[in-house]
Amino acid sequence: MSVRPYRDIHRRVSRQIMVGDVPIGGDAPITVQTMTNTLTHDVSGTLDQIRRAEEAGVDIVRVSCPDKESTAALKTIVREANVPIVADIHFHYKRALEAADAGAACLRINPGNIGSSDRVRDVVRAAKDNGCAIRIGVNAGSLEKDLLEKYGEPCPDAMVESALDHIRILEDNDFFNTKISCKASDVFLAVAAYQGLAEACDYPLHLGITEAGGLRDGTVKSSVGLGMLLWSGIGDTIRVSLSAQPEEEVKVGFSILKSLGLRHRGVRIVSCPSCARQGFQVIKTVEILEQRLSHIATPLSLSIIGCVVNGPGEARETDIGLTGGGNGKHMVYLSGVTDHHVADDRMVDHIVGLVEQKAAEIEAAKAAQDAKKDSPTEAAE
Repeated sequence: MSVRPYRDIHRRVSRQIMVGDVPIGGDAPITVQTMTNTLTHDVSGTLDQIRRAEEAGVDIVRVSCPDKESTAALKTIVREANVPIVADIHFHYKRALEAADAGAACLRINPGNIGSSDRVRDVVRAAKDNGCAIRIGVNAGSLEKDLLEKYGEPCPDAMVESALDHIRILEDNDFFNTKISCKASDVFLAVAAYQGLAEACDYPLHLGITEAGGLRDGTVKSSVGLGMLLWSGIGDTIRVSLSAQPEEEVKVGFSILKSLGLRHRGVRIVSCPSCARQGFQVIKTVEILEQRLSHIATPLSLSIIGCVVNGPGEARETDIGLTGGGNGKHMVYLSGVTDHHVADDRMVDHIVGLVEQKAAEIEAAKAAQDAKKDSPTEAAE
């Protein structure tokens, strides 16, 4: 137990699989995924989206493969991408075969929807031969007809049963390199389905609130649903589904994980909503700092507080802090301790410089530690 047990999240125990070189489940970090929305056969456009997602820190990217042109383009996309690529397959089992041969790290399919048992065996064989994982993707909007007739509507039990049916098909073909999603656009339905699935199997779970909406409403909806599941220890990889550019999904995904202390990437800014006491324009300052510090991947914390009411207390908990003062001079804190003042006209540039310097120090210390671990002397000891 930690010194702050109220912060502890005890993750559900799951088996671990590999998607390319990225581990999913077990004790691996929770990964962040997104999906391109270009025509996949537009290789340059698709790779451009993947590059932007990579810059935002994405771990895995999914592309849709609805036709031969898409799977033909996949080989180049896989070769040029710096992260594993998942091929999204619906119904057409030949697309799955082509995607596996093209180097996809994972196939997103529902084995019960791709035809005969012979076709399923062919897909499983292709996945095994090419080292592909498989994601079973259950969605409340496309449940099997027999389950809808049995339950009367999409419900948690129906979704869990669908997932287990698909799992059984793969297991019958001696395939276990599988992860599962159980998505719905209804937060309550999705959460309940994932909770049921988490109890029913030990496969790693891919979380998502499907068709969540635009950037603002979709972020809120996804944060509520994914937050409840992640806080209870459920979830091994996440995708935030937004009607927005893929890199925005990645940013929101990391923000959700960062807020729960599950994944740390980039600068975590603690800032006040501002009021009449503010010594500088907090909202504008934070907007500028978010943009100018977006290139920092090193995990560190920064507090931007408009006045001295909460400023010193927040600064004690962050790597770098700024508290608004009078006469255009503001207090800067380093490692929680008051250090010096900065004037209005230098404030933003000064804070950016301090953050970049701190990030460089952290990375240098990490590199030195890694080098020490890898040294022959350290290994001998």
